[in-house]
Amino acid sequence: MATETAVSTADSPAGADSPIQLAVIVGSTRDGRFGPKVAGWFADRARLRSDMIVDIVDLAETPLPTSLTHRPGPDELTALEAVSPRLARADAFAVVTPEYNHSYPASLKNAIDWHFTEWQAKPVGFVSYGGISGGLRAVEHLRPVFAEVHAVTVRDTVSFHNAGGLFDPDGRLKDPEGPDTAAKVMLDQLAWWARALRTARATHPYGA
Repeated sequence: MATETAVSTADSPAGADSPIQLAVIVGSTRDGRFGPKVAGWFADRARLRSDMIVDIVDLAETPLPTSLTHRPGPDELTALEAVSPRLARADAFAVVTPEYNHSYPASLKNAIDWHFTEWQAKPVGFVSYGGISGGLRAVEHLRPVFAEVHAVTVRDTVSFHNAGGLFDPDGRLKDPEGPDTAAKVMLDQLAWWARALRTARATHPYGA
């Protein structure tokens, strides 16, 4: 069950033509994780656009409490203050997720559950990676979770099958043409939904 965070997270006002605030969420917190390479590549693609400002929210660098409570203590509030305002400012999200045991990591579910209004009436895209499935089963499990917190998931994804062999040691793709095209399609969808929903939230505040 989702719970509202105790941190105040009102949407920042923005004009219709102002850049979209895109939060790229790195979901894996495992030792030796591959996620930062994928997230770095995707963030670089988003930064090429003049209509987006990118903020990388790495859940390994900003760990949230694992015990959900309606009365967070000082330690919980400090952790939330490193994440919650950044999610609240975002107009859109790109979730970078691996696939663990046919699903997504617990750290990502924990981040979703600690928040509620931060996700509402905002678009979410997925960048997944893994073995032969490319993390797509994790994505399919995430869609109904985000629907429950009133977010809108875009149709197209970016997925990396057998991801370890696709990047060089510096995090560059060996063959970027296909992924670059997929990233543009997804970013275009996120941009459309972000603008439409930002305008809607400003003119008709969303009530869950």
